[in-house]
Amino acid sequence: MGFQLPSSLSPARRPSSFSEQDYLIGLRGLLVIESFLWCFLQVFVPTAVAGSANSHGPLYQVILRKTLSVLFWNEALIYSFFIFLSARLVCLPFLKESTPATVMSSVFRRCIRLWFPTAVAFSMATLIFSQQGVAYIDNFKMHTGNVTIQTPRKIPSFLNFFNSLFEIFWITKNTASQAANTAFPSQTLWMVNILFEQGYTVYMTMVIIPYTRNSWRVKALICFILTAWWVQSWAWYSISGLLLADVLTNMGFREKSRRGVRITRNIQFPLWILYATLMFAGLIMQYLWTAWRPQYVDYELKGHTGLYNAGSLNAGLDPNQPQARDDNYLIILGFFLLLEQYEWIQMLFKNPLFLYLGRRSFSYFLVQSLIIYTAGIKLFMHLRVTKNWPLEPSAFICFIVCLPTVALSSEVFYRAVDYSAIAISRFALDWIRK
Repeated sequence: MGFQLPSSLSPARRPSSFSEQDYLIGLRGLLVIESFLWCFLQVFVPTAVAGSANSHGPLYQVILRKTLSVLFWNEALIYSFFIFLSARLVCLPFLKESTPATVMSSVFRRCIRLWFPTAVAFSMATLIFSQQGVAYIDNFKMHTGNVTIQTPRKIPSFLNFFNSLFEIFWITKNTASQAANTAFPSQTLWMVNILFEQGYTVYMTMVIIPYTRNSWRVKALICFILTAWWVQSWAWYSISGLLLADVLTNMGFREKSRRGVRITRNIQFPLWILYATLMFAGLIMQYLWTAWRPQYVDYELKGHTGLYNAGSLNAGLDPNQPQARDDNYLIILGFFLLLEQYEWIQMLFKNPLFLYLGRRSFSYFLVQSLIIYTAGIKLFMHLRVTKNWPLEPSAFICFIVCLPTVALSSEVFYRAVDYSAIAISRFALDWIRK
């Protein structure tokens, strides 16, 4: 007999009724790969990244930025996918079992599930930069001419650390300016804030599902989405994810979508054409802003109400804040509609590698920038400055070193911290119910 954790401390196995949703976990695994590429390239090959402040560089990097980067290491598209996908997933337990206990379990455990790993990762970043400083990052930026990345802010005191961590789960706007985000390498900790906030937006909205008619619920949620778009709220993305999960679970959307729309008695219009058109339209917009007219990239953001900064349209927007964009939304919506309709696309995301990475996505998100901004940058400076190696071999060696280091560190973090967060949330839930 081997040692076994008490049942209250063991993370729950995925219900068999969720097994058909594994392709969504696999999609999250693909996003893990893309986010690693973005994080690495933004540091060492910034000209090759869409939206980078380093607009000039070697020709091959410019070509990469105008072609592959739009799809495979595009920060705005990656975080938009994560927000939509999170909303698509967090409502599934309630859609499968619409009981008060399911709502209570989801609402209670999510805060622990997100807070504990975030607190550990933020503590690690604070400790590392307080001990070794951040001057080496400034030195790296000076030698490489990288004006895209920001040097993490040093936390001056425990009170500052506590307040910074607390505000991740408190503020509702200007998330990129939040203190913990500016002190974290790659400045991506704002994502936790958005996922936490929009998770509860989904929870508060999904409780109407068992008590409303399907047709009226669809109309109401579409009005919700349009209103959220008008006021430039991330609820536009999250409620779209909830609506998609609802129509798939409760309204037979997949079968109806495959049948298409009847035009005449003998002619059916295939809806995959509409879905592909949505995705293609978003891609065209992305490529136009990246390869042709980058100065127009933020023009679409002005087509919303200036709810917090102006009396008319969104003239006072801050482009440094993460934005819910039209082009990303069209790509994501078209892609998800195609994904939900065709099983062969779903099978592509059910491969073991994507599933493995998808289950560890939060650990990769929290760990990868710590490795790249510490070991990666120091190794690069040793090769590029001390040894006088060329740029490309130095960056390639850093990639070869960072990739397995991030994978190993993320696995350790997943088993020691992320796994523990799941166990603690279950234990705490069982404790308050006794």
